[in-house]
Amino acid sequence: MLLGEYQHSVDDKGRLAVPAKFRKALSAGVVVTKGLDGCLYLYPLDEWTKLAEKLARLPINQADSRAFSRIMLAGASHVEIDSQGRILVQDYLRAYAGITARAVVVGLYNRAEIWDEERWKRYRATVEQKTDEIAERLGELGA
Repeated sequence: MLLGEYQHSVDDKGRLAVPAKFRKALSAGVVVTKGLDGCLYLYPLDEWTKLAEKLARLPINQADSRAFSRIMLAGASHVEIDSQGRILVQDYLRAYAGITARAVVVGLYNRAEIWDEERWKRYRATVEQKTDEIAERLGELGA
């Protein structure tokens, strides 16, 4: 289970430390891909496999299905955790998410998100102002 918020530096080679609490859950392998809202998604290999299978079943005759599959699958990178607990985040992924020297890794149960630190602060501040409104809408959906 991946939970919590962790700030980390990104070194000159694009390596990012994986939170120590996440490493056991990620020991079988990690996939990093382009996410939504300007972040990256980090999946344990087994969770990625489930998602990739769902994406592969989307109808290819629908433009939105093709587009979303392309972003998620073509943007994906299988990475290994090195002996110091770091992953290499590819240049194209860091550029997509605007990640430079500082990043935030946010655990969301079965996946994590990797955000540029400043972008995360702005996003979190905006969402926190709307928490009551969001909770009410989710309640209406039965969540």
